[in-house]
Amino acid sequence: MIDVKLILDDPKGIAAKLAKKGCIVDFDPLIKLQDKRKELLISVEQAKAERNRLSASVPQVKKEGGDINAIFAKVKEISAKSAADEVELGKVEEEIKNFLLPLPNLPDDDLLAGGKENNKVIHEYGKPIKFDFEAKNHVDLCESLGLIDYERGAKMSGHGCWVYTGLGAQLEWALLNFFISEHLKDGYTMILPPHMLNEESGYVAGQFPKFKEDVFWLSNSEPKKFILPTAETALVNMHRDEILSEDELPKKYFAYTPCYRREAGTYRTEERGMIRGYQFNKIEMFQYTTEEGDMPAFEELVKKAISLLDKLGLTFRVSKLAAEDISASMARTYDIEIYIPSIGIYKEVSSVSTAHDYQARRGMIRYRDKATGKTKYAHTLNGSGLATSRVFPALVEQMQQPDGSVKIPEVLRPWMGGLEYIKPKK
Repeated sequence: MIDVKLILDDPKGIAAKLAKKGCIVDFDPLIKLQDKRKELLISVEQAKAERNRLSASVPQVKKEGGDINAIFAKVKEISAKSAADEVELGKVEEEIKNFLLPLPNLPDDDLLAGGKENNKVIHEYGKPIKFDFEAKNHVDLCESLGLIDYERGAKMSGHGCWVYTGLGAQLEWALLNFFISEHLKDGYTMILPPHMLNEESGYVAGQFPKFKEDVFWLSNSEPKKFILPTAETALVNMHRDEILSEDELPKKYFAYTPCYRREAGTYRTEERGMIRGYQFNKIEMFQYTTEEGDMPAFEELVKKAISLLDKLGLTFRVSKLAAEDISASMARTYDIEIYIPSIGIYKEVSSVSTAHDYQARRGMIRYRDKATGKTKYAHTLNGSGLATSRVFPALVEQMQQPDGSVKIPEVLRPWMGGLEYIKPKK
């Protein structure tokens, strides 16, 4: 949630920043609500002071033989008026909250306005592969090697689903185990969170209210629950409503979960097979930091995602996203994009983002400053480390051999029984 003080101090400037994200907003209604809130607060505080003054005068009036009933009647009258003001204050504060909740995070100043057309590639790792033989796409490769069963996946669950089989299931698990081992080596704490989350978790993450329809809801749950679209939604709620000590930061977590999304793939060539589906596996990295630790953490997460693909020996690149292409709750995002030869394009396998204090404000996630003893909002960052549903097809395509086999990256072989190649079934 945006700090309302920033808006009140510079409504035109904040509106201009939000416009870079394609969000056009008029802050006049919010300013009027804030003025009304201020008036009500003054009225409530004055009433409290007057009640205390009158109550304190009772002993003296009684001693002097005065009419204390008149005092009690006045206190009652003030209390009734104050109670009405407090009810009205609660309504106004709820209106302010409802105004602020749908607003996206402010993009960092150095981001270009606009969408994908203004994304900028900042690093390239390897060159797009050109084969000297007739290469296959990942769908045909996975079927010929018996790695994925798309037909039975669709039979069991419908379009946008698949079944890992045999060495395909082992290869998927090898990728996940490799990622996990790397994060553990880097000192991150492993988390296995619940997959069913309460509604408040979605609001804290900044995915609600705007994207409430993009998740799968459990129709018979009370209170309402949804299935997590990414482990970030769970990890950002780990310390909701908590005050951490500064010495605890940064907190570094990673989690393995399947991810469940309503926005499954289309029948376009670039989204066939595993490129986009209702369910996919992902390792998510997450950090809680101080304000000063925010950018160092961002750079660390980007380097970690890069390192994973580099050790797999794959071709990829890093893009800095324009303001309108980053998610609503984020202020800055770099996408790590992997090359898929059959379609000649790069697809995102990791988005590394910082929300600054946007999510922490929504979730009241704070830390106590050592120097001042005051509480501050934590900063939250996340990054995929990595999502396998695009790494897997890119890997089999980039590592395919003239005989139809696929070379297994050396770092995955310990989880593949030492196997070096996956060969076509006879």
